[in-house]
Amino acid sequence: MFGLIFAFICIVPNIYLFLRIRKVFIGKPYRIWYALVYLLLVLDYPINNLLIEGNFELKYNLISLIARYILPYYLYVVLLMLLFDLFLLLNRLFKTVSTETLKSFKFRIISLSILLLVPLGIDMYGIVNFNTIRTSDYAITVPRKSSKIDHLKIAFVADFHLKERTDIHFVERFAAKISEIHPDLMLFGGDVVEGTGEGKKLDRIAKMFREIKTKYGVYAVLGNHEAYGVQRKGGFFDRAGMTVLCDTVVSIDHAFSLAGRLDNKYEREQIGELMKSASDSLPTILMDHRPTDIVANSKTAVDIQFSGHTHDGQLFPLNLILKNFYPLSWGYQKVVNTHVFVTSGIMLWGPPVRTVGKSEIVVVEVEFQ
Repeated sequence: MFGLIFAFICIVPNIYLFLRIRKVFIGKPYRIWYALVYLLLVLDYPINNLLIEGNFELKYNLISLIARYILPYYLYVVLLMLLFDLFLLLNRLFKTVSTETLKSFKFRIISLSILLLVPLGIDMYGIVNFNTIRTSDYAITVPRKSSKIDHLKIAFVADFHLKERTDIHFVERFAAKISEIHPDLMLFGGDVVEGTGEGKKLDRIAKMFREIKTKYGVYAVLGNHEAYGVQRKGGFFDRAGMTVLCDTVVSIDHAFSLAGRLDNKYEREQIGELMKSASDSLPTILMDHRPTDIVANSKTAVDIQFSGHTHDGQLFPLNLILKNFYPLSWGYQKVVNTHVFVTSGIMLWGPPVRTVGKSEIVVVEVEFQ
């Protein structure tokens, strides 16, 4: 079903874009060449995926390079074409630009240049934005109850989507950032690894994660992409030195309780049942990959919730649409007595382009009072 929806979303705008550019900007002598070039660009992404599945991909070949960035580029060309058509419609009503000007070669070449070059600039910004790791810093106060500590520094990330083609230098920069932050507790909020989690590069990444030093440990939960890759405990997570919480609550050093929910792609307990295992006398931190159950979670003894999954939409204007699907699609909000944090993710699943949000490490300074 997802494949059919994705194909529909790609095909319909492409048909519209192809026909409108052809009609408005391309003269008859050039239309065959235009059709061939357009078809090659449209087919680049599926061809690249077929090459990857057949293990034929070359690391830096032109097909792979174009495929990484073509979808966001097309998105913004389509949006600009829609704006241009809206301008033409309004111009029919108000006659602000003469018909002669609209048909002139100069107007058409300037309009086509804007249509093709502005999305290229947006793509380039999105590439830089994606490759820039930033921290989001918060400070909250939580009831201490019987905890023996006054302060806890938490670093939280989600949505690494690690695979053999992951840029190892990005992960190295992440590890360096975590070393600078020096958290007491390191949390990975799901969608950490793709597929089987096996491979030479993933072994190198796992070794980097294992070297993360914290006072209270490194914990993870499973996201929907672990479900697609049939990931459970063990494997990559063991090599990375992560303790995976699968509908599990642990009490850590008489300081706080840490709960981890399975993603709803798995069979999982209701939050009320899970929280029966949490100590009433300790502050409780919850990792729940998707921020869909914020209201239900806030009705329990959860003091802090960490979620990911949304990527904050990744590409404008998808972030605006996403706000209608989740109680909180990114950022911080206090719901009843629960402090809720939703990250935009440290990496991405799809094209390595981020025009909204940021490649984010969430750092929370918790005071227990």
